[in-house]
Amino acid sequence: MTETGTENDVLLERHGSVAVIRLNRPARLNAFTDDMGERLISLFDETDADDDVRAVVLTGTGRGFCAGADLAAGGDTFVLGEDPETGGTPPDLGGRVTLRIYRSLKPVIAAINGPAAGVGVTMTLPADIRIAADTAKFGFVFTRRGLVPEACSTWFLPRAVGISTAVEWTVGGRMVPVAEAHERGLVREVVPADRVLERALEIAEDLVAGTAPVSVALTRQLMWRMLGAPDPEVAHRAESIGIHVRGTSGDVREGVESFLEKRDPKFPDRISDGLPDLFE
Repeated sequence: MTETGTENDVLLERHGSVAVIRLNRPARLNAFTDDMGERLISLFDETDADDDVRAVVLTGTGRGFCAGADLAAGGDTFVLGEDPETGGTPPDLGGRVTLRIYRSLKPVIAAINGPAAGVGVTMTLPADIRIAADTAKFGFVFTRRGLVPEACSTWFLPRAVGISTAVEWTVGGRMVPVAEAHERGLVREVVPADRVLERALEIAEDLVAGTAPVSVALTRQLMWRMLGAPDPEVAHRAESIGIHVRGTSGDVREGVESFLEKRDPKFPDRISDGLPDLFE
């Protein structure tokens, strides 16, 4: 394992073909700051650009995943002013982070190693799989701070747990026990706290083993974007473009030939060479 930026509050580690992005302010329960948000965005840019990274795991250091926004500024914490570029409403940084994760070209697994509240839980919603420690709990606490949900959670959360549960959790703002989060589909499984990262790495490796990186990226795009499609005709058009473009690729030739020859595939195409647009 290697790591970079050891003095930073968000670290990038490598575990073979899996990149681990780690929130690293354990003394503050990894409370979220502007610098952390910008760093998260840049690290997902970095993992997307690295063809040797096949999947990304997002986790935290210490006993908490993320306590939400750092409240060191007290009552002025959420006074944001105007957007310096437009003079209008500034874009929510948590939303920028979740949209960057949503746009990831690599599968994303959240290894939630402890309590997660506010942006600490909403940033995990665009992950493809969420694994939680048995010490975790979740707080969509915005109404208890006089706020409204952020980080695109009003789009992501109902799709993960259904509208009734989403309204219950966000309007009431109570802390949700991990067993309830598991029962209602927010997390895939619950494991002992000392195994949450190990389990997430196992899942990440299994998820991408023997798969074509370009096909994985396109499939992830299709699945997420079709959540908002008005009808299956939209999916049919996008999938038809994908089948047409990929059908003549070196990846498909290798995938078929390796299957017939009963050997592991060695897919030649790389994400860094560019992806076809399936959503024309």
